[in-house]
Amino acid sequence: MLSIEGNENERKKTSHKKRRRDKSPEQEQNMKEEEELRTKHLKALADKPETDTILEELVFGGEDEFVEKLIGHSKARHTVSGDLLESDSEEETSENAAPLARKPAWVDEEDEHEENIEMTHRYRKDIMKSKTETALSKEKLQARLQEQFQKAMGGVPSWACQGSKKRISKEDEESEEENDDNLLSKTGNLLSQSSYLSKGVIQIRKCINANHERLSRVPLTTVQFHPLAQVVMTAGFDRSVSLFQVDGKRNQKIQSIHLEKFPIYKAQFSADGEQVIATGLRSKMFYIYDMMGGNIITVPRIRGLEERVIQQFEVSPNGSFLLLNGSAGYLHLLSMKTKELIGSMKMNGKSMKAVFSPDSSKVFSNSDDGFVYVWDVRSRQCLNKFTDEGSICGTSIALSRDGRYISCGSNSGVVNIYNHEDCLQQTNPRPLKAIMNLVTSASSIIFNPQTEIMAVASNKTDDAVKLVHIPSFSVFSNFPGQNKKSIHLPRAMDFSPRSGYFSIANNKGEALLYRWVICKLINLYFTFLCESLHFFIIKKYIGLSLQYYCGVGIALLAQGNAFSHLLWE
Repeated sequence: MLSIEGNENERKKTSHKKRRRDKSPEQEQNMKEEEELRTKHLKALADKPETDTILEELVFGGEDEFVEKLIGHSKARHTVSGDLLESDSEEETSENAAPLARKPAWVDEEDEHEENIEMTHRYRKDIMKSKTETALSKEKLQARLQEQFQKAMGGVPSWACQGSKKRISKEDEESEEENDDNLLSKTGNLLSQSSYLSKGVIQIRKCINANHERLSRVPLTTVQFHPLAQVVMTAGFDRSVSLFQVDGKRNQKIQSIHLEKFPIYKAQFSADGEQVIATGLRSKMFYIYDMMGGNIITVPRIRGLEERVIQQFEVSPNGSFLLLNGSAGYLHLLSMKTKELIGSMKMNGKSMKAVFSPDSSKVFSNSDDGFVYVWDVRSRQCLNKFTDEGSICGTSIALSRDGRYISCGSNSGVVNIYNHEDCLQQTNPRPLKAIMNLVTSASSIIFNPQTEIMAVASNKTDDAVKLVHIPSFSVFSNFPGQNKKSIHLPRAMDFSPRSGYFSIANNKGEALLYRWVICKLINLYFTFLCESLHFFIIKKYIGLSLQYYCGVGIALLAQGNAFSHLLWE
């Protein structure tokens, strides 16, 4: 007991000296914890017999040494955890920071010397902006090539951008848990098509004709899919407009409207899909069929419009305007609601085709002298006039739904694809690509809604239909196939709203129907099934996942066509 009291006096002296120093709040807290630990262990040692105390001193050392060891272990634990937290924060800071610029793998001394590159080579003529540019420096040539590539791709692709790695945060973990719940609840958002369509070969097959239940003996001039319903419309010289329900198997007829002594030149749905506008082959009047009320409205004459024949027209995407192609280069803008004349626009040559921009603010029209005009709808003023390269007479024109591309067809069969911005600013824009697969006049051009495919056709030759992959601008090699005269003089084309179907109206009165191969969807499902089963085995949901996804698979295989309508049309 004497030794214990002596040690206690020495401890008090040392602690009294320490109190004289200035202490921070953390040091005071540590001192307080040390006092409590010492008091606790002193009480435990005081209750033990002398023999036990001697043995403990031999094994562990004195009581002060023993307490210091215990405190040292606790400090070590706190220090390790603090270091780990600090290291984590340092890693987060370093990973969230912007990536450092990569050093080049090697440096060529010749690159540092200024050198001009001759631009007279035929492969470099497309890069030149004017004929006076005979040479460019390496930096300017590189910038031109990058600019040309970005125009063709519609921007900088993701693989060309250097992104920084991001740590998984708590929000990301919560979103993963929500995705787990989505996997258990539904599969519709996961069974979706690829964001990019591959080039070369297109997975497409021919179905039964869209107008199978009402074939026409005379040429069809129109085929169009309804913007909202699963319906396709056909019209032609048989003086009738027919509606069919599209399923790829029966294509059941819904209704036919006969217009007495009125061979139809063109028919088109309104933007909301509630009306059908039809113009005749040799008439200045036109009809409007109200599908909601079941009424046929005749528009015999428009005040202020002096035209002997009205054939070609376009409906604006916003449903506000109706554009009529007149004679002597006139374009007439009508109100879709009142069918009254708003104003007219005049070009030098004969107006061949015209089309609205996706936002309905502009009109693009081509003429028989090879020029393309850009009009402002509100002011009806010409914003720009540019030359369609190599064109003598324009025959067709189309704009992509996303507003990136403009395609112009000519009587030689060449279809030029331009960048939209170039056509608004330049008078002689260079085409991104010239499609030369047609040998006769390009009568029809259309983009699919997703701007992945462009269809071009000529009504002068059999099988003159080509599908062009966007943005590589390469033609699919397996369409229309090796069978001769499978498409007889195509007159009109259209894609369904989700590009699941593609239809061609020909001169034999047929509305040919094509669709994506269903095995693509089944392969996608099995890929998704394997990934999902692997995921749920890890999550220990194997029983539920097997039951759920096998059930989805059976339903998909049993009702393949019906399920694919939901995803691909």
